[in-house]
Amino acid sequence: MNNYITSITEAIGNTPLLRLDRLVAQLNLNGEIYAKLEHMNPSFSKKDRIALGMVDMAEEKGLLKPGQPVLEVTSGNTGTGLALVCAAKGYRFICCMSIGNSIERVKMVEAFGGEVVLVEQAPGAVKGKVSNDDLVLVEQEAERIVKETGAYYINQFNNTDNSSAQEPAAEEMWEQSEGKITAFADFIGTGGTFAGYARALKAHNSAIKCYAVEPEGCAYYGDEIVPGASHRIQGGGYAKAVANVSSEHIDGCITVSDDEAVDLTRKLATVEGIFAGFSSGANVAAAIKLLQGAQKGGKIGVVINDCGLKYISTTLF
Repeated sequence: MNNYITSITEAIGNTPLLRLDRLVAQLNLNGEIYAKLEHMNPSFSKKDRIALGMVDMAEEKGLLKPGQPVLEVTSGNTGTGLALVCAAKGYRFICCMSIGNSIERVKMVEAFGGEVVLVEQAPGAVKGKVSNDDLVLVEQEAERIVKETGAYYINQFNNTDNSSAQEPAAEEMWEQSEGKITAFADFIGTGGTFAGYARALKAHNSAIKCYAVEPEGCAYYGDEIVPGASHRIQGGGYAKAVANVSSEHIDGCITVSDDEAVDLTRKLATVEGIFAGFSSGANVAAAIKLLQGAQKGGKIGVVINDCGLKYISTTLF
């Protein structure tokens, strides 16, 4: 057996699961929180898994041909994952992104050799707060580029291989926790992580409760949408239905404020030594709410979505 790998893509996955005992003790919570450290993937996010999975499946299905460009609409993490995967596989990669996302993600895509097309936000939008209106403009630009270049459009929001690529991560969580997980909470972006984990965990134990996490005022699944509301939790909370999520997997919804997400993200760093981004803090904030309420005494699984290095230019740190 070799002690080395021959492609960076082989380093994707098999991330550690950390029980957040220090945080739970500090907050005097009744229960346990298990955090899947997906920020330890090669491009520092959980999206490395879906980037590799969706490219591999497109190749197997004959949808992606040798030499064909790859294009995606992204808030940044899928873009960095795809840039890494495309660099390793030899594809040209084009990333369409709202200018409202952090500049670190742009620089990472470019560092891997990807091309970034930044799209202006909708009128009245606030930089750093990417809404569904902003996303629509990015999607329109992506469609134009596909027609112009003949690129294969990954389309993570509607690609079911997105959630399938997250099922192995859920299997890892189940095995690493020795089957102790009683609930799972996840911030809804494309919905791929929530759907993949929900399917896999419920296949092991149908009693496991899965909770959709959304920002205050932008909670589509929680039926709490405030007209004109915005938030700072990058990578999701677009206040719309997403194709990967099925209502049959949602056992409850939890809303998290910007301040709660930021506070818990900072606590993850100072208390547990986890340097993460906004949505990871949102996930842990949701887990805390569960241990204080409906899942008191439970064992909550969450995902640490990405690394705090991607947010140095923001107000997070």
